[in-house]
Amino acid sequence: MIRLHIISSDVPYPPDYGGMVDVFYKIRNLHEAGVKIYLHCFEYGRGRPETMERYCEQVFYYRRKTGLAGLSLRLPYMMYSRRDDQLLYNLQSIDAPILFEGVHTTHYLSHPSLARRFKLMRNQNLEQEYYTHLADRERNPLKKMYYRVEALLLKGQEARLGAADVFLTVAEHDHHFFKRAYPEKQHAYVPSFQPYNDVTALPGKGSYALYHGNLGHPENIEAALFLLEEVCPHSTMPFVFAGKDPDEKVIAACERLPHCRLVANPEQSAMARLVAEAQAHLLPTFQATGLKLKLLHALFHGRHVIVNPEMVHGTGLSEVCHVAGDAAAFVSLLETLSNQPFDRESIDKRRALLLQRYNNRDNAARIMAFLQP
Repeated sequence: MIRLHIISSDVPYPPDYGGMVDVFYKIRNLHEAGVKIYLHCFEYGRGRPETMERYCEQVFYYRRKTGLAGLSLRLPYMMYSRRDDQLLYNLQSIDAPILFEGVHTTHYLSHPSLARRFKLMRNQNLEQEYYTHLADRERNPLKKMYYRVEALLLKGQEARLGAADVFLTVAEHDHHFFKRAYPEKQHAYVPSFQPYNDVTALPGKGSYALYHGNLGHPENIEAALFLLEEVCPHSTMPFVFAGKDPDEKVIAACERLPHCRLVANPEQSAMARLVAEAQAHLLPTFQATGLKLKLLHALFHGRHVIVNPEMVHGTGLSEVCHVAGDAAAFVSLLETLSNQPFDRESIDKRRALLLQRYNNRDNAARIMAFLQP
């Protein structure tokens, strides 16, 4: 019987945002493969769902130390706010390998009492780069300062990660980074776990283009405004922007364009219909970090997908997307694809690639290979 501690930065149910999608479906697939999981979650608003008890031998919850209690002059807030003596005690009490889900959870990674324990590090992003990008694009002075300080502190803690035995990365470029940074360690590129078991894209044509995501997140606000200001005004195709908590700037930009419609906080079923029935998905990003799960959502369930190079960097998915280098290329590709039915050949091509690379069972087996005695 393989036993494994998993430390999650948040409660992984419901799996409704990027990092927690990966954590939840990883836990479920490892459990189905026979792994006995001890899950440790930092709780700050998502409750204690009974669902996790189905897949874990035990689930431990800890209060995240938010506000001033989470601040340190030396350690990143994301890490220092997730410290708890009871967590360390629980890790010490059950002798099993430990999977740290993201830099957020690594406060005890190099603790002397865990020095003999086998430790795996899961990286969703190069966090210091991610926070630098956020700082560059943030207009609020206080948030900008927070992101810059966090990036500097994260950079200063890179040496701490050397206490891990294995690095499991989501994106190919992150995989190469960690191999260079820690050449004496074991490394594996293990794409994100996700809820999709087959490509269900509908053949035929839709009547609108779609951008979807958390419309209150700085990265997605920037992408949506790029489309609203530089692409939509130059296209005759109707556009839909759908997602959580749209920022005021996104709302105002949609209102200025008569052929753009905003769908705020859609129910899951409504979002599924929007994704399935769209003719094209426009998915730019300006941060080539990690993997954007909205891209997988569109590829598994949608028709044509138009991205910029940053969106597919390190994912191996460019061959099943249409890649646009700038706004003019987005407009040109959209006009070309607006009348091009999505066909069975395209669906089959996607299925072959996605089910090879993003296969949950195979990726669970790859992690388990490191845990075999």
